[in-house]
Amino acid sequence: MNYNFLLVFIPITLGLNWFEADPTLVFASSGLAIVPLAGLLGKATESLSVFIGETLGGLLAATMGNAPELIISLFALKAGLHDMVKAAITGSIVGNLLLGMGLAIFIGGLDKVKLKFNRISAGMSSGLLLLASVGLIVPAIFHFTADQGRELSTEISVVLFVAYILSLVFTLKTHRHLFQAQAVKATDGREARKVEKKLWKKKQTIIILVVVTIGITIMSEALTGAIEPAAESLGLTPIFAGVIFLALFGNIADMANSVRFARKDQMDLSMGISVGASTQVVMFVTPVLIFASYFIGPKPLDLHFVPFEVVAIVIAVLINRSLMIDGESHWMEGVMLLGVYLILAIGFFFLPM
Repeated sequence: MNYNFLLVFIPITLGLNWFEADPTLVFASSGLAIVPLAGLLGKATESLSVFIGETLGGLLAATMGNAPELIISLFALKAGLHDMVKAAITGSIVGNLLLGMGLAIFIGGLDKVKLKFNRISAGMSSGLLLLASVGLIVPAIFHFTADQGRELSTEISVVLFVAYILSLVFTLKTHRHLFQAQAVKATDGREARKVEKKLWKKKQTIIILVVVTIGITIMSEALTGAIEPAAESLGLTPIFAGVIFLALFGNIADMANSVRFARKDQMDLSMGISVGASTQVVMFVTPVLIFASYFIGPKPLDLHFVPFEVVAIVIAVLINRSLMIDGESHWMEGVMLLGVYLILAIGFFFLPM
């Protein structure tokens, strides 16, 4: 789906910011502007991958896939909105695994009896996410149950980041044949040529990549500057605003692609997007934010999630893993995932400060 018509919100946001308009309008406008920019960033990354090779292209895609969310969170860190940053991390995991996957399975399965996918690769991806999520859960549990004078966030972030690098070596180098099989199944040579024709030229791609990244940076600064007063005026807590809105603006392009592939019965790609995005949030985005917080913002970021956030992460990861065991799905499972997401969203809405 093409969201480029939403680019009109870039000048609207700049104008609202210039005239110091209502923060709620600035927040909504900047968030909508980020949606098409994230989509263009993904297409630019895909186009550049054709020129730099499969391995470097895969690394670039894995890194740039979460660039909008990372940039938004960096500005939030600079503003000292640590609780909102952690809420956005929670929202990305919960949103991709429950909302994104739920929409993909529901919409993709409406005209099909079953949706089938590679059970081995899907199980491997969900297993990696399950193990990675332990890195978010342990510091929070340790904080509430053990010596609160000790901090584990940085050490665990190092472990997560190293594991992320090794996972890239696994998927892009030593065991890439397991993941190439999905791409072969998803498209034949004729479709691949059609896709290649739609991609941009190298110079054009680099220019678009730079311009879009600058655009996301400017819109992210406006978004994070307005989110706190906007949330307050709407009667929302920072955690709810982070879990729902920040995560949604940063991930809606990935969710749309996941739904698109599911409609084409390419569930391996659809699930790879949803689970892969969540895994990258845990193993790449979170450690980078921890490391960056030592240089920007009033104090270092920690991984002390509130208990309800921990519960939400555990629920999302375990439910997602349980659905991947049999290698097939149907639209009712999508309804179940969406139902769990709405239940958690209601919980976050009424969660006290």
